[in-house]
Amino acid sequence: MKKRNMRKAVIKNLLALLIIAIHISPFYVLLITSLKTRRDFTSRWLPPAAPTLDNFTLALKGGDLMHSILNTAIIMLISTALIIVIGAMSGYPLARYGTKFSKTLSLLLLGVMMVPPLSVLVPLYRELVLINGLNTFWGIIILSITYGLPTSVFMYTNFIHTIPVALDEAALLDGCSKYAIFFRIIMPSLKPVTASVAILTGINIWNDYSFQLYVLQKPKLRTITLMLRSFFAEGNTNLNAAAAASCIAILPLIVIYLFLSKYFVQGVVDSAVK
Repeated sequence: MKKRNMRKAVIKNLLALLIIAIHISPFYVLLITSLKTRRDFTSRWLPPAAPTLDNFTLALKGGDLMHSILNTAIIMLISTALIIVIGAMSGYPLARYGTKFSKTLSLLLLGVMMVPPLSVLVPLYRELVLINGLNTFWGIIILSITYGLPTSVFMYTNFIHTIPVALDEAALLDGCSKYAIFFRIIMPSLKPVTASVAILTGINIWNDYSFQLYVLQKPKLRTITLMLRSFFAEGNTNLNAAAAASCIAILPLIVIYLFLSKYFVQGVVDSAVK
């Protein structure tokens, strides 16, 4: 019996190590590539014989990387903040009032989450042209909010279901209004799901390419994903500099995740309870 348990434990550990290796391998190749020169044609899996930081210098100077990161950060922070506030305020009544309308709306949100963004790009682009939203931050922010809200509302609704209704009733007896209940009692309890929404929507906005490609066409407005494209010009591809720029670009996301990771797993699990 002990030997069987030992075998199961060994198999589980080996599978866990294999899964970790599969997820870490792209980052390893990315880092190795960023430290090689353009004349180094050895395997991507082999470390460089003479590591160099010239690719990082080129990425910072030649690609206007920091300005692109700033543009992306502005879009991500504003969009994520609005997605969190609007999603939480929308999820509260959907969770507390189980009417036919709220159930229908919840199903509609699930349906919207299944729609591929590129399938509606043409009508959205046309609407932005009509309202002069092209080449503006507020135009891409509207698109980011539009596609981030369904997931946000869905997660907040399911999470608020786990908060006892007795808290609302006790606050009503103490004279609190509906808005006071939400902002003083419900909102402080939403830290785990808020961290999850912030990470999921923030990463999606940071990594977005298709919407930003069509909406932000001026060079001064380009984001990190559009800037990385400049390293792949026809006849002058610089994969090493692109790898270095990618290493720098993912650092803000890693820092954000490290700060919010203790809430992330709990928020994702609790949001899937209902």
